[in-house]
Amino acid sequence: MAARGGKRAAERVAQNKTKRAKLNGNKTPQTERKAKTVTFTPENEEGANKNIISVPPPVSTGKWTNKERVLVFSSRGISFRTRHLMMDLRTMMPHSKADTKMDRKDKLFVVNEVCEIKNCNKCIFFEAKKKQDLYMWISNVPHGPSAKFLVQNVHTLAELKMTGNCLKGSRPLLSFDPKFDQEPHYALLKELFTQIFSTPRYHPKSQPFVDHVLTFTIADHRIWFRNYQIIEEDASLVEIGPRFVLNLIKIFQGSFGGPTLYENPHFQSPNMHRRMIRQATAARQKERQMVKQILKEKRSEEKEVLERDVTDEVFQTPAEPRDPEVQLQPPEPPRSKKKLRLTELKKKTQMKRKGGVLY
Repeated sequence: MAARGGKRAAERVAQNKTKRAKLNGNKTPQTERKAKTVTFTPENEEGANKNIISVPPPVSTGKWTNKERVLVFSSRGISFRTRHLMMDLRTMMPHSKADTKMDRKDKLFVVNEVCEIKNCNKCIFFEAKKKQDLYMWISNVPHGPSAKFLVQNVHTLAELKMTGNCLKGSRPLLSFDPKFDQEPHYALLKELFTQIFSTPRYHPKSQPFVDHVLTFTIADHRIWFRNYQIIEEDASLVEIGPRFVLNLIKIFQGSFGGPTLYENPHFQSPNMHRRMIRQATAARQKERQMVKQILKEKRSEEKEVLERDVTDEVFQTPAEPRDPEVQLQPPEPPRSKKKLRLTELKKKTQMKRKGGVLY
């Protein structure tokens, strides 16, 4: 029984294969199909003009040649705003991939291995320090170059609530400031940005439309990132989000390390910035204490002046000088009060006995 069942199953598989081969033989591949042409010949009264309109083939029939894949992930310890920014970048870039958060103890060279496992040749890595400073690495894996930025003024899609909107997975236009072509380190960053943020043509997850612009502007030695929607009616721009500012720190020759190609002389670390703020507040506090001390000293001086009146000395006339008196006889010894009273009583008693009257 088991042998018969096995034979029947083998026969069914063979029959299904022959059916599939017949069906595939009748079909032609999508890329080999010819473009359909639809002709419209409206007859005018004169009958002279003939308009021919041809419908082009769909865009998705092209071949996907640019196999750029970008790995977007972060280290542990990032804030909720950084996580939302990372998710916004992933939704903007259909050619991106995600991965779990990397441990803080791991070195940055491990990122190259993660990109190799994920089959990615570009990487955007968010590194958090002290739960308040956010750094962003962009790198060409595995040979480099790579750049490190300090991310400032982060505003996500959910936070901004802008009126602009675009189709998910659509291809963007990249707009760069003219300063990117004036200096070599900016030209290198321009090439990195174009390879990372531009969606490859005919990507399976992309849409064949261009309806938004990514702008990179240089101002105050920083790179300002903005995302705008292109309105069809008048080609005006409406901001979508997210938005952030990149402060360049260093450009390295290798991926996540290696010799330093460029170091930004205008960069100030956030620790130094916080230290300067603390010093400024301490200087203001010291100034306030000095003002209080000066006011206290002035008040004490005013009290001393009020206690000693200058006009009192006007009415004090100096006395005439007198010659000192010379005593020729010694002074009488002082008598006590009791003895004086006893002498008075004796005098009174004597006068009474004699019959005299005391007045």
